[in-house]
Amino acid sequence: MIDVLVAGGGPAGLAAAIHAALAGLEAAVIEPRTTPVDKACGEGVMPGGVAALRALGIEVTGRELRGIRYVDGTTRAEASFRGHSGLGIRRTTLHSALHQRALDLGVRILPGKVGEVRQSADTVTAAGTMARWLIAADGLHSPVRRRLGLELPALPHGRYGLRRHYRVEPWTDYVEVHWSRHGEAYVTPIGHDLVGVAILSRSRRGYDEHLAAFPALTAALRGPAATAVRGAGPLRQRVRHRTAGRVLLVGDAAGYLDALTGEGIALALATSGAAIRCLAAGQPAAYERAWTRLTRRHRLLTGALLAASRRPGAARLIVPAASRMPPVFSAAVRALQ
Repeated sequence: MIDVLVAGGGPAGLAAAIHAALAGLEAAVIEPRTTPVDKACGEGVMPGGVAALRALGIEVTGRELRGIRYVDGTTRAEASFRGHSGLGIRRTTLHSALHQRALDLGVRILPGKVGEVRQSADTVTAAGTMARWLIAADGLHSPVRRRLGLELPALPHGRYGLRRHYRVEPWTDYVEVHWSRHGEAYVTPIGHDLVGVAILSRSRRGYDEHLAAFPALTAALRGPAATAVRGAGPLRQRVRHRTAGRVLLVGDAAGYLDALTGEGIALALATSGAAIRCLAAGQPAAYERAWTRLTRRHRLLTGALLAASRRPGAARLIVPAASRMPPVFSAAVRALQ
């Protein structure tokens, strides 16, 4: 019997396995997909996420990000990160680095899917493997979460994300967030000749139709599309609890509000580490409180921006307000670190 079985080999799951190995626990990961795993995401890692990767012994290369810039027509607001930079990095590059680090630490990667989860007083069994604990890191629409009855019904008018890359030299070292009445477009420099453009919206339309709402951005994307469109959603996932017996939910499986502030990777790394620390200390029940504390700032800031974006009139005031109040905008951006 092993100590920790992880359902899902994405960033949150691999981080949990790495944390477990570093804590002296035997860990294995169940993952049906081959490495590297790609998915629709903005690919901007905030400074806190970069620091968390280094703490795991992972050094990855990408495009340095100096801060965040909001753009709405000719109105702009920007703020730099304080002290440390973020990183624009292809999701596949990040996944490969996490995967290799896990292997180097002796984590076993087992092909397969987690179906039925059986628990006793001292063990949990899934995919034919018995462990003391199961970490569910199986994504936004977590099958483990659903089977355990931990998710709440979806709310109407959910938001969706679409992402594509363009072969063009980045014109900025900031993450640019372009606003329109339909949603936002997130521009992330990835390399010397590659940018990623992710669009978040409540409107179910094709990628090109969404992009047409940002004419200035469209004009800047002079190079050809380098990848196909990837999508995800609905983004908001509500969860009753993040623990169920000997199962703990981490990453997107633990509940998700929105990608608006770009903290997905940083939060995945943070919650994975918290879950393993609670298990190593013999205090699994403490994880719910730890998750609440780690995600509180993100939930407050993201919730406020989402509330404003639901009202077209209020949404159009976000960038002008940020432009007129630089100290407030800078404080919000630095809170993301």
